[in-house]
Amino acid sequence: MQHEASSALVVAGWHRMSYTFNDNTFVSKELERLIRKLHTIVGNAITENRFIIFGAGSTQVLNAAAYALSPENSSSPAGVVASVPYYALYKEQVEYFSSEKFKFQGDAYTWGNRSEGSTNMIEFVTSPNNPDGRLNKAILHGHNVQTIYDRAYYWPHFTPITAAADEDLMVFTLSKLTGHAGSRFGWAVIKDENVFNKMIIHMKENSMGVSKDSQLRAFKLLKTVLEGEGKEIFEFGYQIMKSRWEKLIRALSLSNRFSLQKINPQYCTFYNKVREFSPAYAWVKCERKEDKDCYAVLKVANITGRQGSIFGAEDHYVRLSLFLKICPVEDAIFIWRKCGVPHINRELILWCGTSVPNKSHGNHKYFKNVSYKSIITGAITGAVTTPLDVIKTRLMVQGISKAVQRDL
Repeated sequence: MQHEASSALVVAGWHRMSYTFNDNTFVSKELERLIRKLHTIVGNAITENRFIIFGAGSTQVLNAAAYALSPENSSSPAGVVASVPYYALYKEQVEYFSSEKFKFQGDAYTWGNRSEGSTNMIEFVTSPNNPDGRLNKAILHGHNVQTIYDRAYYWPHFTPITAAADEDLMVFTLSKLTGHAGSRFGWAVIKDENVFNKMIIHMKENSMGVSKDSQLRAFKLLKTVLEGEGKEIFEFGYQIMKSRWEKLIRALSLSNRFSLQKINPQYCTFYNKVREFSPAYAWVKCERKEDKDCYAVLKVANITGRQGSIFGAEDHYVRLSLFLKICPVEDAIFIWRKCGVPHINRELILWCGTSVPNKSHGNHKYFKNVSYKSIITGAITGAVTTPLDVIKTRLMVQGISKAVQRDL
């Protein structure tokens, strides 16, 4: 664990009790300054002459953006679309809130081929994409189309930074930058002042702004991140993600039953070289025709991902999270062999997200010299993010912690 002291936060009970800051806004200007500096150093987004708004994670920001871009006094709701495979939250939020202002209309590609130009549309563009890591671009264009770019994963540990993003509305989140998902902090970079003001109104009515505690935590974390010109955390995270991808690719290359997404290397302005992608997720496809439910195929071997249909795709696909901790080599070999990957070398130590040891594992040799700290430490910066497919990993940590502590 690094930078524990410099990133620590202790807040006095009387500190920051009011709703707003001294300028009568919900936004810390010092935190905004750090965010602009961060984007300049990384080179992943243009913030000059742009407005910045905060939200409770990118989740709230995305919803506020949809409200702000929806047409006013329209007789029909705007159609919300995203290209398949898409981040499931877009559909879930729109359908849950059931607003009269917008309605989820599925795959952007199906609308790109239609001729009716009078329908108001909002397209979510996830770049890099969740679940497959591709640098997506907008499918729809025209005077009736509004675009929200979800840039949550556009950081050097996940993807080459090909250029400074300069879209009209870009959304980022602390959770994919530092791993602090539970702090619930996200932000948007916005060109249009009218859109910015509409989002401000939405945030005020929805939650009276973002928690000052979250903003203070984000400020402290970003201040630490920016020490030494902000290079250390990205190099650290990139090497971890790169290593995991190399191991997974080597493992699955031994079988023709599974395949992974393939993305060509690109030039990265942050590293000043051509580099491979190292996405947050593996988009795994079961290649056998009879394996129509890839999720079920992997579940047999205690590997839990998220079904392709959740992302609007076929269930031949499964998303696996690469945020998870590394598991013992014996478990990795056993699990992938059980899935039909033969002859795995012992060096291929893979994470096994939900391979929960049974009671007979309690005294197994590979627990004897395991560091308790190495088990509970997070994936990139001291905390793992919390998609559904890491819940059982945490249960595993809880279940074996006592046994491990006895061996310390």
